[in-house]
Amino acid sequence: MTDDEIVALFDRCSNTGKWGADDELGTLNYITDATRHAAAALVKHGRSVSIGRDLSTVADQLNADPLRHRMLFDSTSPTSALDSFELAPHGFAITHLDAITHVFWEGNAYNGRRSDELLRPDGLRSGSIHAQRDGIVTRGVLLDVTAVRGVPFLTPGEAVTAEDLTAAERLSGTEVTSGDAVFVHVGLERREAEQGTEDPSVRAGLDASCLPWLHEREVAVYSGDCVDQIPFPSKAVPLPLHQIGLVAMGLVLLDCPRLAGLVEVCAELGTAEFLLTVAPLRVPGGTGSPVNPLCLF
Repeated sequence: MTDDEIVALFDRCSNTGKWGADDELGTLNYITDATRHAAAALVKHGRSVSIGRDLSTVADQLNADPLRHRMLFDSTSPTSALDSFELAPHGFAITHLDAITHVFWEGNAYNGRRSDELLRPDGLRSGSIHAQRDGIVTRGVLLDVTAVRGVPFLTPGEAVTAEDLTAAERLSGTEVTSGDAVFVHVGLERREAEQGTEDPSVRAGLDASCLPWLHEREVAVYSGDCVDQIPFPSKAVPLPLHQIGLVAMGLVLLDCPRLAGLVEVCAELGTAEFLLTVAPLRVPGGTGSPVNPLCLF
């Protein structure tokens, strides 16, 4: 796609005003009581799989601003053990939800807001993570791109296309529908096990053709072991999943899960669908929140 075609996606995939001028939920509006009720009916085996990452206090190339964890107990005959922690949720080291006004493009944010309207020293004035405080309960669908390509993992910098999503949807045996959370699997954990921790500046991920695919199917949450293709070959929109997804669509992003366990259980049980539950911290004005998502079968 040319830069002009990619920029045109801001209008083509726009949800601006769709749920009113004051909307702060974005694509979570696709999740209804009926959606949650139907998703809960998927739990037949009682299996629960966490797809969150362990938090680390050790700095590395993915974890430039690691968790700060302090123990606060009195070592002399203590009556309890206490601690405190400080963390920065964004980046590649922590599984987290993005607030839908976390990213801007040319000063624009979701639902026609401007960055200078939103940004304050005490947090975001609209579309913060606090808007997601009731949590996410919906159907999750695994889209295994490695399986449809017949490879153990995608290579760094490789693009996932809309055609890949369609092929993975077909393989899944289910159709992605309004209110779903999709999980795209590119085999990151397997590749890192063989080749070492990835370089965050060169990542397999979605190209811009995937945005209309997600928009037309009314996907409520995007997640996976990949986000944007990095580097993405566009000077105008270098991070289309985040910039078009958040700014134009209000697409809720669940970043940096660990999918190996989920893929294993889906294969064992012969399914690609499950109940997803995610609960962010209630941080008024927050740009995101660490989470420990659970997938139930």
